[in-house]
Amino acid sequence: MPFDTACLRAGAPHLTVMPTIDITPPNARAGSSRASSAHFDKRAAVARLDALAKLFDTAFLLPGTNIRFGIESIMRLVPGVGDAAASALSCWLLFEAKRLDIPNHVFARMVANVAIEGVLGAVPLLGDLFDVGFRANRRNVNILREHFEREGWL
Repeated sequence: MPFDTACLRAGAPHLTVMPTIDITPPNARAGSSRASSAHFDKRAAVARLDALAKLFDTAFLLPGTNIRFGIESIMRLVPGVGDAAASALSCWLLFEAKRLDIPNHVFARMVANVAIEGVLGAVPLLGDLFDVGFRANRRNVNILREHFEREGWL
């Protein structure tokens, strides 16, 4: 007698459904629906973070030049408060990236980029120019993308 039938006859219907554990590695091909779902989630999250990084760092073009800047560059023009608010935006992007279960060494590289931009960006005028060129958020999204490509998620 099969296990399911024996459990039902013994009056234990809760034993008829055995829990399943998905042990699909992250770099598995998209064969199972769970792997496909997780694969899509990582891809969608990186695309969303990429859109945010573009808004933060390269959303606008200085007319007559090829110089791109973002919302953070505009915010950093306000001494003190603008620098803190711009760094907070970058930290929010870090928080979102950490929610994707990235390893600590990848996260440390991303934090270093934000710290460099925050410290050097606080210098009046020169820091603003540095922020336009350094683009910590774009760098961080590239680090994320490289990591997930190595792991087989993208």
